[in-house]
Amino acid sequence: MRGGPFHPIPVPAELNWDFWLGQAPKEDYEKERCHSQFRWWYDYAGGPVTDWGAHHNDIARWAIGQDGPETIEAKVVTGPIPGGYTTPSEYEATLIWGDGITQIVKTTLDDTPFGGIVNKNGQRNGIRFEGTDGWIWVNRDGFSSSDEDIATKPLPANAVRLESSGNHMKNFLDCMRSRKDPVSAVEAGHRSASVGHLIIIALRAGREFQWDPVKETFIGDGAKEGNACLAREMRKPYDISFVG
Repeated sequence: MRGGPFHPIPVPAELNWDFWLGQAPKEDYEKERCHSQFRWWYDYAGGPVTDWGAHHNDIARWAIGQDGPETIEAKVVTGPIPGGYTTPSEYEATLIWGDGITQIVKTTLDDTPFGGIVNKNGQRNGIRFEGTDGWIWVNRDGFSSSDEDIATKPLPANAVRLESSGNHMKNFLDCMRSRKDPVSAVEAGHRSASVGHLIIIALRAGREFQWDPVKETFIGDGAKEGNACLAREMRKPYDISFVG
């Protein structure tokens, strides 16, 4: 490095071999637990629920316009192979939001986990909005609807209008300068990510839960079981005990 030799920061011996795990439970190193495969282990992620769910549930919640669902029910369709990855490869979930809005979330084998097409005539990876006047389908490849002219019809004067960002990184850097919230603010990201975590809790518990999106706690007869899953033990020395 310019200005003098590089002196690495000493790392305590107990961190030398398991720092890659962070707060997650202690495990021997396996390459399948790292790189892009980390997402298929409950120790680090939530499988397809939180992988694609982080994107699609964000858009669904954005359209619904609420902080979170009130009822969550989920089931495993295809479970993991014993001794391998721990998250299910296929699942279904039903979420009931305020005003009785129903959201159905499920996996498809007609696209790859990375968005590649397996069966172009099958159930593509994306979001379908259904209302009294028709439906809209959207994914990263395109847009279609029951009304072929909906994309070109001018919006009414009282329609909700959303910000547009063709470059998320530029939007973030612009907001650092302006001190404004980005198109996707921190609170919005938290709320959208929570939807996936709620599905995971329902999947693992194998039961329906009631959720208070204002207080962000489970309520009803499953409250104790659900709220025990809102945080997990942090493995030392990677916890936050050093914060004083």
